[in-house]
Amino acid sequence: MTPDPAAPDPHAALMTEGDRLARQLTHTLRVTTHDPERLTLLGRSLALNLVKAFQQTLEHVTRHAGHPVHATLTCDAHGHATLRLTRSGDGAVTHLPAADLLRDLLWPRGHLHPAIQDHLQGALGGSEHHATRALVNALRHPSVLKGMETKIRAALPG
Repeated sequence: MTPDPAAPDPHAALMTEGDRLARQLTHTLRVTTHDPERLTLLGRSLALNLVKAFQQTLEHVTRHAGHPVHATLTCDAHGHATLRLTRSGDGAVTHLPAADLLRDLLWPRGHLHPAIQDHLQGALGGSEHHATRALVNALRHPSVLKGMETKIRAALPG
């Protein structure tokens, strides 16, 4: 089956979520006039890596729990990136908007965890290697991992 050329591209939609995330981070991080390009890259990297990590982890954990869930990156009716979650046992389908996932993982109580904020602030300065390490440290922060665990438990049946 040939993809519909008029259908929204889910990867482009995810990059748009990354741009939105970058704009949101401008209110949290100390950003200089030299930082916008790196901030955009940081937002897109966070969006891509968090959504992909969640997708893979969800599939792995649910498969080993005996209740496989398949997650596919799609777009909703408005062209926003969303994960389509399909449970293998009963075929139940739910949708998890990428924006909601990113919000719940990075701002679980309405604010960015101070350690994650420090990592992301560090990613704005220094070398590319330093920025990559800072991004990885933010992604591996316990509050992000706890948020993933909560979302995965919610995807499992009863």
